[in-house]
Amino acid sequence: MSAAWRTSVFCAWALLAPAISAAQAQAPAAAPAEANHTPAAEQVFADVRSALLQIRTLVAANDQQSSIGSGFLVSEDGLAVTNYHVVSQFALEPSAYRLRFLREDGSEGDLELLAIDVAADLAVVRLAGSGLPHLQFDERAVHDELEKGERLFSIGNPLDLGFTIVEGNHNGRVEKSYVERLHFSGAINPGMSGGPTLTRDKRVAGVNVSKLLSGDLVSFLVPARFAAALVERARSGEPMSLDAVRAEIQAQMLTWQESLYAQLADLQPERTVLGPYQVAESRGPWFSCWARTNEDVRPVPRVLEQTSQCAMQNWIFIAGDLDTGLLQRKYTYLKSRKLNATQFAAYLTRHLRVDAAGSRRLTAPRCEDSFVAVSEQGPELKVVWCARAYKEFDGLYDVEMVALTREGNEDALLAQLSMRGAGYANALAEARRMLEEIRWKP
Repeated sequence: MSAAWRTSVFCAWALLAPAISAAQAQAPAAAPAEANHTPAAEQVFADVRSALLQIRTLVAANDQQSSIGSGFLVSEDGLAVTNYHVVSQFALEPSAYRLRFLREDGSEGDLELLAIDVAADLAVVRLAGSGLPHLQFDERAVHDELEKGERLFSIGNPLDLGFTIVEGNHNGRVEKSYVERLHFSGAINPGMSGGPTLTRDKRVAGVNVSKLLSGDLVSFLVPARFAAALVERARSGEPMSLDAVRAEIQAQMLTWQESLYAQLADLQPERTVLGPYQVAESRGPWFSCWARTNEDVRPVPRVLEQTSQCAMQNWIFIAGDLDTGLLQRKYTYLKSRKLNATQFAAYLTRHLRVDAAGSRRLTAPRCEDSFVAVSEQGPELKVVWCARAYKEFDGLYDVEMVALTREGNEDALLAQLSMRGAGYANALAEARRMLEEIRWKP
């Protein structure tokens, strides 16, 4: 995976940094915003403070704070939006944790979890009250009509340093991402999870969610329309039973991956030649693809390696120790330069190992290996397949596959496939498609 795509979710309990969001939506004065403390930023901040919520997760046994996140009111009767990952401890273990809020005026109380959208990383909670100050969603943002380059204001409490307003620009949807995010060129930092990003009219354009770790001022927002849709769902439906949270997460993730793999099956692959082999890469609109070689390395390596890799960076947070959504294909052409046939065979055997282990949330891997010839136009392959089941979410698996050609004593093709949070049938179908496209070069 390219470091350029590694992101950080602002989960306070993971980063030990609290987050407070702010917001309220009234019509503003459209003043110019050249710097962080221009009249526009000052006015936005002054007008939205009363809609702030600090969302705290407490250990139920002793009422000690376990994590802190952000939220903002979106209705006068106490509905509020936050990130799913901010409330995930409580959602997954409601008997062990409690949810509390703290407002800017010092008032506090319990929160009720009403609805979640795991793929969008959103949740709707409710506090008791009426006539509460609240934000409204920007209709242009809800209809994906914000102008690229438009000035936006992100509000939160980075690193527990106090309320902060940050100016930046809207740069449209993040390209090559199946999970939809907006690119915000502002300094969103840990502690701002769940905070609102606002237009000059103090209406919600998006919800703070993550940042790029390997760059500067590259941050990401959940689009406002996902939050607006979840609020409507929470208003019209019954409050979610805490006993059914795991079943809801399971249902959402199964639906999400079914849609993803159906669209993957419809993609037209692009063919790439590696040595005497031809492979198909998933150069769809959501993939980032990279190539590398060691041909220019000195001293000359014992084995020439030419690699082509395409990956979808769908990091969906389920729990602090469970992210899902990744799909990655990788091909490596290996050609011996300084190894005899026996040495080269031993070198290839090491590449057939799959690094996978069980965990608190995943079963130990169940692995199978076999020789297969899936295409008349392709070589016979030695295939190792390992799957780990999600212990709490039936029907979801993390899968690793490694395949190696068997012909020749001097060169070989290695194919690797990684999938996170896939249905078993979808994982099998994706693996078969990959293997069928390994062919001899015309």
